[in-house]
Amino acid sequence: MTLVRKRLHQLGRVVTGKTPPTARQEFFQGDYLFVTPSDLDYNHYYCRSAERTVSEQAKATLRNQFIPANAVMFTCIGATIGKCGIAPSECLTNQQINSVIANDECDPKFLYYLFCNSVHIVKGMGGGAATPIVNKSKFENIDFLVPPLRQQQEVGRILSAYDDMIENNRRRISLLEEAARLLYREWFVHFRFPGHEHVPLTDGLPDGWERQTLGSVLTLQRGFDLPVATRLPGTVPVYGSTGIVGAHNVPKVSFPTIITGRSGSLGHVCFVDDPCWPLNTALWVKEFNAASVYFAYYLLEGMNLKQFNGGASVPTLDRNVVHAANITLPPKLLISLFDEQAATLFAQKKLLLQQNQQLAQARDLLLPRLMNGKIAV
Repeated sequence: MTLVRKRLHQLGRVVTGKTPPTARQEFFQGDYLFVTPSDLDYNHYYCRSAERTVSEQAKATLRNQFIPANAVMFTCIGATIGKCGIAPSECLTNQQINSVIANDECDPKFLYYLFCNSVHIVKGMGGGAATPIVNKSKFENIDFLVPPLRQQQEVGRILSAYDDMIENNRRRISLLEEAARLLYREWFVHFRFPGHEHVPLTDGLPDGWERQTLGSVLTLQRGFDLPVATRLPGTVPVYGSTGIVGAHNVPKVSFPTIITGRSGSLGHVCFVDDPCWPLNTALWVKEFNAASVYFAYYLLEGMNLKQFNGGASVPTLDRNVVHAANITLPPKLLISLFDEQAATLFAQKKLLLQQNQQLAQARDLLLPRLMNGKIAV
């Protein structure tokens, strides 16, 4: 495969995004995605959703900053330099993102994978400042070795086949999660469980149900210290207040549990069925006294744990306060019936997650070899 050195502006037009004036409410809550670095990921090639959207009025005012479908977005400021993704439709980004609209000599998917393979190069251009920045001028003058268009398209086709399967599995995972969540709500929130027609209500609860405190159902425990400097290479996930934040070589918890935020960020609830290490910024369920891990997961998820914030400057969740919260507890038989169905859904989800991990590993092995021409296409 013949490779030719080209600067980025030779592969497409670079557009730097812009944030609409926040005081102009008519610019927001429209039909166009407003993409910021928090919406991009190192593992998703299409950016399918964003926290905010913008309107036709924003498009009319910022027409030059709007990008078309298949434009490639790349974060160029701060600690998130290197997050990239492909626009699924016409959208706007903020000023931390430079986007490239590929020309007729460049395949958009190839350009995305070219960025994925060159994150370290772009990061190195950010300098040693407190907030590294790769400005538009630097960005559009980065040079790459690229093959002719036909080979670009083939590289994009091969690699995107893996990402398409990963995205399809993610959609299936979302459906499985939603199926279990809807089942929980149907049975334990709306009281439409099997045989509910024949169960009378007493004081607003079906017979056999009890009003309890959360602490009588499960026991939350503060996580464990593990500074980054002391972590050793391994595959055990380390959980903070919002999910996985790193890895270590040994677990602190070896059985299925639930982890949620204790300090800094509250409300996110994680179901964890592999050995893990919960950090001291998190709370984890040490004991399941009167509920299964599946029932407890959806119980905690539906409690809006943010409402128990007891911190002034830093959001903090006091487990003793949460333990005192009132909940409704169904009979053990009904929880067991729910477990049977939830366990099947969660097993399917785990299998799909494992498949995605294998697909991502295979893609990442191919990526540099396809880009440097070691694998002919």
